[in-house]
This record gives sequence, structure tokens and C-alpha cells, in this order.
Amino acid sequence: MRSLAAEPIPAGPYDFAEMVDDGEAIHYTAVPRGTPVYDSDGAEIGTVDRVLDNYRENILDGFVIRTRGGLRFVDAPEVGRTAERGVTLTITSEEVESLPPPPQGSAALRPNLRSGRLGRLFGRR
Repeated sequence: MRSLAAEPIPAGPYDFAEMVDDGEAIHYTAVPRGTPVYDSDGAEIGTVDRVLDNYRENILDGFVIRTRGGLRFVDAPEVGRTAERGVTLTITSEEVESLPPPPQGSAALRPNLRSGRLGRLFGRR
């Protein structure tokens, strides 16, 4: 009789180098300052400094993260997951370092006049 524990499991196409235990998924507004930020490879690259959102339209604008290279602005499409113990990005650490710094002062967010209630109010769809 062969023992399954004695044989190494061959690597498959869906093996991950490291899985991040970041807890349950949460809404982006619940992510506190200081939460670890992970790149697409699962490496910790910094922490959340603040969340920028468009309150009126209830959408995420992005995160300002603190990295070894300073503050960086991560746009919403580059955020893959927000969880209790971590934010995971869809980009690599090299791409994060090439991101721009956050805008100075408070973010100037403008409503999207082509969607939602404002779009209907202004006759646009």
C-alpha cells in the first residue's frame, strides 16, 4: 500500500507562491489607516494612508498608500480586493513605485453627469 503523504505533490498551473490571509472581504470605506497593502504577487508593499472616494456617487476613487518610496496614489481599477486585514492590488510592486504621488490637498472629485440621477436630471444616459 502506497502512502500519499510520502510523495511530493507536483506543481500545477494554478499553484500560488503564497496566499495572503487577509480575512473576509469588506467595503472599501471600512478599510482603516495602517492596513497592509499587497501587490498582485502577494508581497506586502506598504500600508493604507487614506481612502479617496466620491461620496455623492458612492464610488471608490482610489487609495493613498505609504510605501518605502513615499506616498503613492492607487486608482480604483488597480484595487483587486479590500478585506479585514489587507488590500490586494492587481499590479506589481514595480508598477506601484512608478505611480504618481497623491494630489495635494483634498481630492477634487466631480460628479459623473452621464450616469445615475444626475444623468437623468440632465437628460443624458
